Parts: sequence; structure tokens; C-alpha cells
Amino acid sequence: MAELELFAPWLQRWALVADGTSIITPGSRLLPVRQGATPAMLKVALDAEEKYGSLLMTWWDGDGAARVLAHHGDALLLERAMGRRSLRHMALTGADDTASRILCAALARLHAPRPTPPPPLVELGPWFASLREAASAQGGAYARSLYTAEALLAEPQDVVVLHGDMHHDNVLDFGSRGWLAIDPKRVRGERGYDYANLICNPELPTASDPQRFHRQVEVIAEAARLERRRLLQWVLAFAGLSAAWFLEDDQQTAAAGQLQVAQLAAAALDA
Repeated sequence: MAELELFAPWLQRWALVADGTSIITPGSRLLPVRQGATPAMLKVALDAEEKYGSLLMTWWDGDGAARVLAHHGDALLLERAMGRRSLRHMALTGADDTASRILCAALARLHAPRPTPPPPLVELGPWFASLREAASAQGGAYARSLYTAEALLAEPQDVVVLHGDMHHDNVLDFGSRGWLAIDPKRVRGERGYDYANLICNPELPTASDPQRFHRQVEVIAEAARLERRRLLQWVLAFAGLSAAWFLEDDQQTAAAGQLQVAQLAAAALDA
């Protein structure tokens, strides 16, 4: 009942009809809806990060990201992905290269300059606070990742508005509109950060497989036009940060998996 009350003002405001079961995430509530004959997704933000993400979706204006149909206060009405294809499924069923190239193409559109200034953003550096704490407490691979991260952050290249959480489940199949992103964060930094997550994605059980790792480094470096060594440095930095986040949540197995990715990156850099 509480969730129905949460959605009710927006259903009325935009003449929406519920078209499915609500979805709960840590920072928002979502409800599949229809506006007339148009399928859409109603998203109500519950925290500041989600609210800023809604501003970024509006700023992208449907170019590389889902189109915003309406935005007011805490609520966002988005076009709904109706395609059946899944990049995560592709990555796990023999089409990993194709999935990575699709993700790289989506990021290139998101990173492209826009004619108007973006909404308020935060810098990437403070995001690495968890890695700094883990490196201090744990040393080892965390310390190596932090050293690399600090070097990258000190001399950033190709600074853009980042997606901030780019992975295989945040780019969806929108049919004739193609593959489009959802759920960004509000952060600015070197574009290599976004590409690193495509390799590290902890939701892929193959992320720490050495053969997959080395292949995707080559595929993504070529598709994103990134220097291979710079990409490996970002993978090392990002994997350490991801492991530190999991460590904070007491998810030891997931943290260990990300450290394996960090070690693969470190070994490739040392080779």
C-alpha cells in the first residue's frame, strides 16, 4: 500500500496506468506503466544520488540514454526498454565481443560533448575514498590499485561526464532506438573509468577468467580507441575500488573476485 501511495501522485499527474509489478532498488522505486498506448517506466528517487541521476538522464536528452518523457521533483518517466536482448546474456553465451562493442558505442555517445552545461557533478577523486581505506588497512593488491589510481587521478586525460555505473545490465535493448543506457551517477572524470567496469563487472562470473580478461582488454581498447596500457591501469584502479566496496559490505567472496581481476591487470602491466 505504501508503494502505491508513493506512485499515486505521478500516475495521476501524467495520466499513467500501472502495467506490471513494482521494482525495488536501494535508491529508488520503479513501476512499469503506460501513458496511453506508450509503454514507459516510472521511477521515483529516494536519495540524492538517484535524483541527480535523473537530472543527467534529462540532460542526455535520449542520445545514448533512455528518453525522458517527463521529469518533476523526485519522479522520472522514461521510455521503457521492450526489446528481448540482454547484453549480460550475450556476454555469457559466446557473444562477449559483440556485447563489449555495443557498450563501448553507448559510452561514446554519452561521453560526447553537449551544447548545454551538465547538471551539478562531483569529481572522480573522492569516489576512491573506500580504496584508500582498504589500502591502509589491507595493503597488498589494494595498495597497488591505489597507487595506480592516484597516478591516474593526478593527471587525467579525456575528462568527460561519466555514466559512473556502466555495466551489462545498465544498457538495455530499446528495439528500433537501439541500445541505450539507464541509471547513471553524477560524476566527472577520465573516460577510461567507465570502460574499466566493462571488464571488471562482478555480475559476470567470467570476469576473472584470464582468457576472457585478455580478450576483452584488446576488444575494448580498440573499440573505445583507448591506449591499452592506460585501460589496464584503469582496470587495476577500478577493480581495487570495487573490491573495497564489497569489503565494506562484508561480501568477501565478491571482493576476492575483484582482486583477481586487479591481479590480472597488474600482471599484464608488468609483462
